[in-house]
Amino acid sequence: MFFTRKSEAVSWIAVFLGNPGVRYENTRHNAGFITADAVERKAGVNINRLKFSSFTTFATLGGHKVFLMKPQTYMNLSGGAVRQAMRFYKVPLSNVVVISDAASLPIGKLRIRRRGSAGGHNGLKDIIVKCGGDDFPRIKIGVGEPPREEYDMADWVLSKLTDEDKQLIAQAASNAADALETLIIRGIDNAMAKFN
Repeated sequence: MFFTRKSEAVSWIAVFLGNPGVRYENTRHNAGFITADAVERKAGVNINRLKFSSFTTFATLGGHKVFLMKPQTYMNLSGGAVRQAMRFYKVPLSNVVVISDAASLPIGKLRIRRRGSAGGHNGLKDIIVKCGGDDFPRIKIGVGEPPREEYDMADWVLSKLTDEDKQLIAQAASNAADALETLIIRGIDNAMAKFN
């Protein structure tokens, strides 16, 4: 369903959260970037144009022009890039969809939310602080909790995925790409009913 009709003005922004660089590839915290890869394959686009301190491109979903962005500022500074894009394209916060990892969810599980707190996620926290609130939809991809209580959360989310976990995250990323499409074309209620 990607690229169904042309649309002139950007009406949505999709933000895929992660950390740039080889060091962070295939880590739990990069579930958003892994989802961006799935969107590239499904939409036949390349998110590779540098703008607003992010790799970006456009896709059209059901007549809606969507600005896709992978901030390259590191996770905890993502909000500045998102704010720049919102201001430039005049997109309200309610039309910014953020795709991120969630250690509170079992690995591979999706959860779509209409709004909400950062829940300890520094990327979401920075967007909330710099973009004017928490009233934006998000698609969370479960990366599982640390196996032991004494395990440092930062070490956990920055740890490399096992081969088995890579497969689970890849499937979840594909589902998240479909969820993004559903959310934009059919609305968040439909997306929540189908993917939560």
